[in-house]
Amino acid sequence: MTVEIDRSLIGRRSAPYIVEVEKGAVRRFADAIGDPNPVYRDADAARAQGFAGIIAPPTFPVSFHCPEEPEWTRHLDRRRVLAGEQGFHYARPILVGDVLTCSITFVGVEEKQARSGAMQLLIQEIDGRDAAGAPVYRHRRVMVYRAAPAI
Repeated sequence: MTVEIDRSLIGRRSAPYIVEVEKGAVRRFADAIGDPNPVYRDADAARAQGFAGIIAPPTFPVSFHCPEEPEWTRHLDRRRVLAGEQGFHYARPILVGDVLTCSITFVGVEEKQARSGAMQLLIQEIDGRDAAGAPVYRHRRVMVYRAAPAI
């Protein structure tokens, strides 16, 4: 397999970026995933469930976008990229009104061989911290990078 993902960049972190969690964005996300739970729309319903206010669905951080693509993915051929596995760990729920400082870390690369051909799995972690600097969430995601087609 031709190595295309620069492993020398493993451990690098993106510049921090700010995400402001807005009520409308949370509602639209909940609508898009088809989740009618009122804790994603109504503060009284959320408080009745023990939350400090409206919370975001657990997969909401997939909607956060880094304003600048990380250096380890800039050169990749987007036609060969697939979304892979992802997981979330929470220190606490994301709340409407949170102002989160996020950054992406390049964690590693794994090589795999599938029936469709060789691939590299690029592993990244996105961390979000609140205004006080306390951790809120960690989103671990895997990007599948398929081998170039034979010419």
